[in-house]
Formats: sequence, C-alpha cells, structure tokens
Amino acid sequence: MKRLQTLSAAAVLSLSLFAMNAHAALEPGAKAPDFSLQGALGGKPLTFSLQQALQKGPVVLYFFPAAFTKGCTLEAHAFAEATDDFKKLGATVVGVTAGNVDQVDEFSKLECRDKFAVAADPGAKVAAEYQTTMQMNGKTLSDRTSFVIAPDGKILMSYTDRNPDEHIQKAMDAVKLYAKSHS
Repeated sequence: MKRLQTLSAAAVLSLSLFAMNAHAALEPGAKAPDFSLQGALGGKPLTFSLQQALQKGPVVLYFFPAAFTKGCTLEAHAFAEATDDFKKLGATVVGVTAGNVDQVDEFSKLECRDKFAVAADPGAKVAAEYQTTMQMNGKTLSDRTSFVIAPDGKILMSYTDRNPDEHIQKAMDAVKLYAKSHS
C-alpha cells in the first residue's frame, strides 16, 4: 500500500512538472505574436504597437504581474535606469501587465520614471499568446517574463523568473549580441 502511494505521488509530480513545462513561455526562434495595447508613457495615454516599434529596431518586451507591487516596482526602476542604454543600442523597452490595468498611467510616470511605455493587458490575452500567464488570487495575470524581439519578429531571448533581479541584464546581453551581429 505504501509503495502504491509513493508511485501515485511520483506520477502526480511527473504530471505537474509536464504541465508546468507545457506552459513555458515562447522560446527563442519563435515568431512573436503581434499586438497593440492601450498604455501610457510618462502618465500620458498611448497605443503601443509591437509592429511599429519593431520598425525602429529590437524590442525588449517584459511582462510583469501587477503595477505597484514590490517586485514589479523594483523591476520598473531597474528597466528605467537601463532604458537609455537600450536606446543607444536601438532597442525599445515596453512593459505589459494584466494586473492593476487601471493604474498603468500612474505607474508609467512614478515607477517607470517617464522612461518607457507600459501597456495594459486586460484579461492577460497578450500574455496568453506569449504563453506567460499565471494564476494568483483567482485571477489570470502575466507572469514575470522578458523577451527580446528582433525587427523581423523573431524572439531572440525569453526569460521567466518571478525574481526581477536578472531580467534587465539578460535582456541587455541579448540586445548587445544582436547589435554586435548587425553592425
């Protein structure tokens, strides 16, 4: 009986690991889904279009769970500090969230420091297309995932980690590699 319980627990664990992997974010080489979302830059409303941004160069697209939460605020500050360096490399930074979508105007001004656009993704529809959603308190939110997308729409880098610490450096490394190979 105990062996059967152990085998059952192992089977459940294996299935749950498979389910987690089955919902992994889009991988490098995949075509990035196009989207347009309402958002803000410096508190001013705008429509962010991935297609339009890619015409200028690579795009650093980062999904975050919810505006004004601790990790998301820290990540926004770090991206704000790095935005000028991304721009020097020809890259556009945009944050997308499915949480607290009614607060993106204020978040773009206060926490993104007027440096980059933040877009609202009500219902996490765009996050679902990028296969980066999570459930929290009964809501579907965007998981903390960063992508670097080449102007041809191909994903160059995909990184998911709930800890915001590594996202900026990994995105910067991918943009630098792209810039170096296209100079």
